[in-house]
Amino acid sequence: MKEIDVRGLVCPEPVLQTKAVIEETNIDAIKVIVDNEAAVENVCRFLEFNNYTTLTDRQEDYFAITGGLRTIPGNRVEKPAVKESEEQKIMVMCATDQMGSGDDELGSKLMISFIKTLKEMGPELWRLVLVNNGVKMAVEGSDVLPVLQKYAKEGLQILVCGTCLTYFNLLGKKQVGETTNMLDIVTAMQLADKVINI
Repeated sequence: MKEIDVRGLVCPEPVLQTKAVIEETNIDAIKVIVDNEAAVENVCRFLEFNNYTTLTDRQEDYFAITGGLRTIPGNRVEKPAVKESEEQKIMVMCATDQMGSGDDELGSKLMISFIKTLKEMGPELWRLVLVNNGVKMAVEGSDVLPVLQKYAKEGLQILVCGTCLTYFNLLGKKQVGETTNMLDIVTAMQLADKVINI
């Protein structure tokens, strides 16, 4: 089993180093040592997407994530096929919980209206990414939380920046979406047909 220690590294380095080890060594088992919950979620999701089962052992000041490759006797498991959509894929990235500058109360009302109106994009709305102050919309007490939860139930993938949640001390208050990292965000940008930044 290969072991890597990525404590003290900021997003997306824990995932990038895990990815490099898996790609370079083609291993069946890996242990990744991290020091924050956002890194735990990101590394586990990355490993699981790449057909590893994961087990997290929480210690006093770190987390040990063990990943074992899922196999069929005699065969390595292939990555799951990604179904390509015929529709245009639009990614909306919100870096704020207010729209525009000037009056904060007006900006908040405009953002609420914007989030509620996103449904008019229909199935072309492919990803909603929340970064910086935008992550505050995904936590308990947010005025748009019920709308975002409805979107998630309907199948919209909502990515919420783990570094941002940690910075604002909101990781434990997140109520919707996947805690994500910059690698996921950049990959989503590459795959999207159009990116709208707010």
